[in-house]
Amino acid sequence: MPTLKIDDQNGLYYEHTPPSRDGAVTFVFVNPITGDVGLWNASVVPALQAAGYGTLVYNARGQANSPYAPGTELTADLIVGDLQRLMAELEPARPVVAGLSIGGLYAARAFLAGTRMTGLVLINTLRRLTPRVAWMNDATKRVMEVGGPNLMKDLFFHLILNEDWQAAHRAEHFSASPDYTPLPKDSGAYNLITWMCETGWDIPWHDLNLPTLVISGLQDRVFFDAANVDELFASLPNATRIEMPDAGHMIPMERPEAFTGALEEFGRSLER
Repeated sequence: MPTLKIDDQNGLYYEHTPPSRDGAVTFVFVNPITGDVGLWNASVVPALQAAGYGTLVYNARGQANSPYAPGTELTADLIVGDLQRLMAELEPARPVVAGLSIGGLYAARAFLAGTRMTGLVLINTLRRLTPRVAWMNDATKRVMEVGGPNLMKDLFFHLILNEDWQAAHRAEHFSASPDYTPLPKDSGAYNLITWMCETGWDIPWHDLNLPTLVISGLQDRVFFDAANVDELFASLPNATRIEMPDAGHMIPMERPEAFTGALEEFGRSLER
């Protein structure tokens, strides 16, 4: 199992495949707070590799197979620093860093901190930390404390995933005897969610002076705010934009083919 060892108690699980085509970029994927590499590996990574692109997926400390020392606070600064460390160690060829939700914020902050990137992909990332978004963050933590991930999905998936996905999977989420086991407070997931609630989103978006692709799922009823996305997108100096009316928050899972196609087109535009 490939792991970037930070020290005896800390490390980052990763999977890295260089490009198989001259001039092709490497897509580096940054997970959302509750995700892992499976989000990308299910469909997106195989398709990109088949098209000759490189890929790098990894799990943040606190996610699957990425250990952290007891007592470590899994803050945004730590996660951004780990992304910088991983890219400096592996040196992926012509990296295009793609982050989903808060993963896009971590990617943007890594670039602003000096990490070399060929391009940036922000997937349902552009937002203001409005009272509604802050409420959702705090509610996610509270629900996890009470009923764990299964209760969180039952309460919120209808707000963040597209209606086709809801119709296909509703029966899986409302059994007669649901397992609403609280999320352990000593778990990596709880640690990450705790510090997610403390993360600020006010960064100098206008300083992201690299080719940037912004992808928004219009069926995301929580985090997508058209006015805020319009305002922040307008501040990006070198950006293009794709809106997906048939997708919600988890675009790589909900619409993998359309998402992969968008990445391939963006990747081609960056080839030498």
